[in-house]
Amino acid sequence: MHIGIIGATGNIGQRLVVEALDRGHRVTAFSRDASGIADDRDGVTWRSLDVLDTDAVAKAIGGLDVLISGFQPGNAAKDLDDTLKRSIADPGIYAEVARSLVTALAAHPRVRLIVIGGAGSLETSPGVVGADDTAKLEDVLEQLGLPREYAVSVRGARDSLNVYRTSNRLWTYFSPADDIRAGQRTGRFRLGGDQVLTDADGLSRISFEDAAVALIDEAELPQHVQRRFTAAY
Repeated sequence: MHIGIIGATGNIGQRLVVEALDRGHRVTAFSRDASGIADDRDGVTWRSLDVLDTDAVAKAIGGLDVLISGFQPGNAAKDLDDTLKRSIADPGIYAEVARSLVTALAAHPRVRLIVIGGAGSLETSPGVVGADDTAKLEDVLEQLGLPREYAVSVRGARDSLNVYRTSNRLWTYFSPADDIRAGQRTGRFRLGGDQVLTDADGLSRISFEDAAVALIDEAELPQHVQRRFTAAY
């Protein structure tokens, strides 16, 4: 398969490139500015791309089988504080990017899109979305070491899901566990739909590495087209 990865220098993006290459796929890795990236691995090509430039996206994704978007404002892998500040300052960017990607896909209706979104749009109880429970959301953010002000960005990511849900394109939205960080690739996790998954200790967590496994699994064998799914231990 030929897989495109937006945000390929990010925390999940880096693992996605590795996971896809290890499985023998061809990768086009997209970054805002790929001019300074030196990568001699077989099977990967780096390209610069502005995801808000819809025409550029449409031209870039021709020939792909799957496009995985790990868009984040800034580069969280190198400067998390900058990403947080940008996300808080412009939470509407997520929906704006969603509209750009959906529009670009109109020219390539067979290309599947997998979007890495947020956990805040998952239901914490039947009919209750985490992003809408301000007090609980701010507590969760604090526990994760994130500023309470980041709640506006969580809601922005939730709004982007609503953009995809009104589209007839071949989209899939991935909401990872609440607590996602560097760890090990175990290949052992659970998949879910619209509800938060928690372990025996009541924690919702997964590693970047296993999130990448879940995403490439979905790329290879689509099970959630025009749906959202989640993964957690």
